[in-house]
Amino acid sequence: MLTFGIILGWAVLSVLFALAVLPKAHATAPQAMPFLGGGTPDTHAWQRFHFRPYTMSLLFVAFEMEMMFMYPWAVVFVEEGIKALAEMGMFLTILSVGILYGWREGIFRWE
Repeated sequence: MLTFGIILGWAVLSVLFALAVLPKAHATAPQAMPFLGGGTPDTHAWQRFHFRPYTMSLLFVAFEMEMMFMYPWAVVFVEEGIKALAEMGMFLTILSVGILYGWREGIFRWE
């Protein structure tokens, strides 16, 4: 009950502080202008662009997941045998699809 009272007290103080500061926070003329000083932007805000780190992170996750599951799999393979080998084959096939997608996107080309 004490924890709830502390949280409630902080919440009330936060709301009171916001209500006290809000009426005094008027933006001056330079602060009210849009970023870049009101100049017209070169491109539209909804223009699509190619996000290069996306494919690099996809490739990183593919290799990282492969290594994360390879070590425990080596222990299980001794006990399970061919079943574990088939499961790892499916897992590596799925990861290979991700790597092939990265290759198609040109992730291995350094620009």
